[in-house]
Amino acid sequence: MTGGLRVLAVDDVPAALDELCALLHDAAEVVEVAGAADPITALRMIQSDRFDAVFLDVAMPGLDGLELAALLARLSDPPVIVFVTAYDKHAVAAYGVGAVDYLLKPVRAERLADALTRVLRVLRTKDPEPVDTPAALPDAMAALPVESAGRTRYVRRNEVHYVEAHGDYVRLYTKTGVHLVRMPISRLEEYWEAAGFVRVHRSFLVALGAVRELRSDAVGGLLAHTDLGDVPVSRRHARDLREQLLHAARNGQLDRTGRG
Repeated sequence: MTGGLRVLAVDDVPAALDELCALLHDAAEVVEVAGAADPITALRMIQSDRFDAVFLDVAMPGLDGLELAALLARLSDPPVIVFVTAYDKHAVAAYGVGAVDYLLKPVRAERLADALTRVLRVLRTKDPEPVDTPAALPDAMAALPVESAGRTRYVRRNEVHYVEAHGDYVRLYTKTGVHLVRMPISRLEEYWEAAGFVRVHRSFLVALGAVRELRSDAVGGLLAHTDLGDVPVSRRHARDLREQLLHAARNGQLDRTGRG
């Protein structure tokens, strides 16, 4: 894959299709969006053109989204499938036909960004020329522009101790203050994970080099202590954080924080 994503959205409800197309249009990863109001039209479009990903509703008349996905899976080079539906009861079946994500309506920009990240990861494994894929994006995000009072300041990645999600924005915690940037935390995680930032909670990323110790809170939860405060660590992320801290300590990476 070269350039941005070419995406097909499929939904038999016009308002829902328009909303999904608009969300995809606004996504930085997407270069082109097409819409289909029914699965048969979508199948014809896929047969005559190439799409990187298809965002599918499940409940549609005639051929439903699950049946269409099963047909697409038989192609020699099928598009990546993401389901978009108002019901969660089809999730198991959706993953069973190879979908990479399952979005519930109404779709939030942060969840859409997370789904697009999954799509990109799948496409990278298929791409014989990774040099031309968005894999080069993380280095381009070594500093983020922050707008304030008509001025633009660039916050360097190595100044950031941890990141907190705030809707479609993130808060960057540095020794010079807290900076608000318009970007979903899932997208920033994709850009910064190679630089030592770890997802420790649905709402937090922390720089491994900024973690001074792990602590227990008053109710037995885990906290990652930094010079700027404690960051909550969810149970699902606790083991991974411990392992990454141990690996970083063994390689001397915790001594080279360069923060503030």
